[in-house]
Amino acid sequence: MSHSALVEWAVRGLTLLSSLALIVLLLATFVGVIMRYFLSAPILGSNEIIQLGSVALVMLAMPAAAQREAHVRVDVLDGAIGPWGRFIGDIIARVLGMFLLGVLAWRAWDKAFDAFEYGDVTNMISIPFWPFYGLMALSAVLYVVVLTLQLLDIVRAGARAND
Repeated sequence: MSHSALVEWAVRGLTLLSSLALIVLLLATFVGVIMRYFLSAPILGSNEIIQLGSVALVMLAMPAAAQREAHVRVDVLDGAIGPWGRFIGDIIARVLGMFLLGVLAWRAWDKAFDAFEYGDVTNMISIPFWPFYGLMALSAVLYVVVLTLQLLDIVRAGARAND
């Protein structure tokens, strides 16, 4: 894959943030279980913390999974469609992914501004929504960059029989 130091730095930064979100989720779940079942004192808003932490975890980890090509792929038809079929399929998949993630980034960016302007927060503990929409937009944009670099590599390499 084409390597860009800036893209690699950004992917690693988002992966670090994703790891921190996972730690927060684990701690919130652990403390929530202890408080609820052993001390009979559930944490107010623990579901909100877990839901928003899950959004951060998944969205921030997506560009790294794409860059490392760690997504689950099914290659049942690869033998039947041959190298040119795989080549065209890879191009279509990257272009379609770039389009859809571009729309997601655009919509998340708009929602972040709306949520900030109107002060949208969660019901129980008033966590603002706009940072999470911003994380979604940032992650989707970086994912588009990764897909663009992959597309350039695929076009540069051409159809190969040994994939």
